[in-house]
Amino acid sequence: MATTVNAHMPGLVARVLVNEGDQVTQGQTVVVINCMKNELQVVSANDGKVQNVLVKEWDEVEIGSPLIVLE
Repeated sequence: MATTVNAHMPGLVARVLVNEGDQVTQGQTVVVINCMKNELQVVSANDGKVQNVLVKEWDEVEIGSPLIVLE
């Protein structure tokens, strides 16, 4: 079953720290969002393998925007 890691704040994607095929663990930072000159870490709520990376650096995201899909 696929799960999605979503943005919890609006802003710009500063860094994507995983690639498709990477294995991630619960609590691992997968994306960093720049919001009002602050860098906010987005962490995975589950263990899994990265199926799709839906954003790239400097993409604008809103609250709830899907960032990463895990298998």
